[in-house]
Amino acid sequence: MDPVTLETDRLLLRAFAPADVDAVYEACQDEDIQYYTPVPVPYRRADAEELVGEKLPAQWAEDKDYTLGAFRKDTGALVGSYCLTLISRGVWELGYWAVKEQRRRGYSVEAARALCDWGWSTLDVHRIEWWAMTGNTGSRAVAEELGFTVEGTLRNRSIANDGEPHDWWVGGLLRP
Repeated sequence: MDPVTLETDRLLLRAFAPADVDAVYEACQDEDIQYYTPVPVPYRRADAEELVGEKLPAQWAEDKDYTLGAFRKDTGALVGSYCLTLISRGVWELGYWAVKEQRRRGYSVEAARALCDWGWSTLDVHRIEWWAMTGNTGSRAVAEELGFTVEGTLRNRSIANDGEPHDWWVGGLLRP
């Protein structure tokens, strides 16, 4: 599938472009993004270049992971990264990170809702899952605002960037 562009009242969601590399690099210097998401640590500019220039376009082409950057309409500033990733037939995972300076303004709910709505209307989806390491209360608040039901905690689900196993929350959102 070719990348799509989505619009909300305050945001433009689009595929990342080479001009976004610096903004992605800067955002991924945030300790919370490095702790709670599977980005390389340390996060180098070359990581952002590879992500934007190679990995994300390939994932769109393979029809298994659709990532869009969300940008403010008023300033053009990067708000965050939002993706739907194929888990199994009809089941997709919603993933996201938000730029530290753009948090707590409702942008992540707005962007994630637009992406989920696109998924419901475009993809073969009956369930969207959300996963977050326990303690990531910001991510959980976004998921709950979107209507996800937190279904449980998976003990020692995965090893994080600190090299230790951590518990994870899991939630689900069913086709409306």
